[in-house]
Amino acid sequence: MERRSLLSAGVTLLLGAFGAGQAVAAAGPGPRQRVVYHLADIDRVVFVLGNIQNHVDGVGGPGQADIRLVVHGPALRAFHALSADSHVVSTMERLTKEQVGFDACANTMKAQGVKLDDLTPGFVVAEKGGVVRLAELQQQGYAYLRP
Repeated sequence: MERRSLLSAGVTLLLGAFGAGQAVAAAGPGPRQRVVYHLADIDRVVFVLGNIQNHVDGVGGPGQADIRLVVHGPALRAFHALSADSHVVSTMERLTKEQVGFDACANTMKAQGVKLDDLTPGFVVAEKGGVVRLAELQQQGYAYLRP
């Protein structure tokens, strides 16, 4: 008799767990992802832009996640409008249309002698610096990625 009670309890638990799983699935997707990518190394620019494109595609396309790229240090040189590689420019243009945000470190801009107009279109200035901007976004709940 005890065996039947245990079996019955096990089946009840299993069905209950199955029902709970269905309820979670029926509730729909969770909150939109909020992610900040960190880019400082010039030799990682194409790789990081590719990661961001894969991220946009992986979440279902533009507007499905709030994604920002904070650029500082040597990597910012890859975004100087007069010398930027055409692949970098076209990828950035596409990502900007897909609602990815781009932040340029004000300290790096000053060190490299560039103004916002000297960068490829789509950037905003991180006035307090790139690392401060990264910390601010993390405090706002953004996940931090440095591929």
